[in-house]
Amino acid sequence: MSMLTPPGMGGQYRITGDKYPRMRRPRRRGRLVFAIVASVAAVGLIGWGTLQLIDVFTGGDRTLAVGSKAGCAIGPSASPTTAAGALTEPGRITVNVLNATAHTGLAKETADELKKRGFRIGTVGNASQDYDKKVKGTGVLLGSKTALDTAIPVLGTQLADAERRTDARTGTAVDLILGDGFKSLTAKPDADKALAALTAPASSPSPGKNAKKGC
Repeated sequence: MSMLTPPGMGGQYRITGDKYPRMRRPRRRGRLVFAIVASVAAVGLIGWGTLQLIDVFTGGDRTLAVGSKAGCAIGPSASPTTAAGALTEPGRITVNVLNATAHTGLAKETADELKKRGFRIGTVGNASQDYDKKVKGTGVLLGSKTALDTAIPVLGTQLADAERRTDARTGTAVDLILGDGFKSLTAKPDADKALAALTAPASSPSPGKNAKKGC
């Protein structure tokens, strides 16, 4: 038996030469598969643990942690600001009733009726030259720029067709200048309805058909 013959071969195989044949190591496929499975499991456990922590700190509501959906309001919607808050009550509005027509006594009659309806009455007389015999409509409501959004709309409920104007005055009184087309104030029931509609706060709009689901 040659000295190069490996033990245990019993002389059946002989190796000639001075080098042993190279023996390959077994492939490590099993270890590779095991490493991949372990990595996936570890990532899954980390994700599950993160969700559990979110549940602990948010009480189970994950939407608070990741933010609300786009287009959804958080909390109750605020009621819109209405113009009614800026309006002046009739009892705080001083009205100067001025007659720009040729009919005598018209300003006095109108002033008496406005007083019955809760308005304060200031000056009662004839209109100035700028308006005397020059108002073709039912009348003109004249006041400061501030009164245009506070007192004039309220007084306008008593004479719906009156023209609204402003001037450079600094006082809060409003002029009601009666024109050629004036017959009488708006009927009290209709004026009361208009005043109630003007001062009523606007209600919050209900959700429309196109509102997003899940909000």
